[in-house]
Amino acid sequence: MFVVGRIARGLTVTRVQKRLFLAKKSTRRLLSQSATRCHGDYEYVDPKPDEVVNVTYVLRDGTKKHIRGKVGDNVMYLAHRYGIEMEGACEASLACSTCHCYIDEPHFDRLDEPKEEEEDMLDQAPALRPNSRLGCQIILRKDLDGMVITLPPITRNFYVDGHVPQPH
Repeated sequence: MFVVGRIARGLTVTRVQKRLFLAKKSTRRLLSQSATRCHGDYEYVDPKPDEVVNVTYVLRDGTKKHIRGKVGDNVMYLAHRYGIEMEGACEASLACSTCHCYIDEPHFDRLDEPKEEEEDMLDQAPALRPNSRLGCQIILRKDLDGMVITLPPITRNFYVDGHVPQPH
């Protein structure tokens, strides 16, 4: 609720407007005391024993990497954390299909239904299969423990010169 006051020439001004006006004249700066978070600013915390979700990534060459994730982890960012080549060019904004992956049964059926935006991006992914999903849209839960995520043989990325993008 704003308190309204009167100033010269019959103009009506709220208390907030007065404060803003006075703050501009003052040399005192009104700054936030809370810590700011920057793009990509995320500190990983090891999972508590009851939050552990074991995941296996099958790489393009067929080797398997067993990873300990935690409830709430994003599959794409988890892959980045452990050096697995799941690109993620759009940084989980549903604007590409570079984090395309295959989810093995029975875990595929346990995942939430994909949003329409995810299905639109999957339509652009090469080597699409019925069990295809975007890794950036999969959030780990306890019932996904033991999930196997297979990387497709190819992905559509934006690099043509052999450059391997590094997540940032």
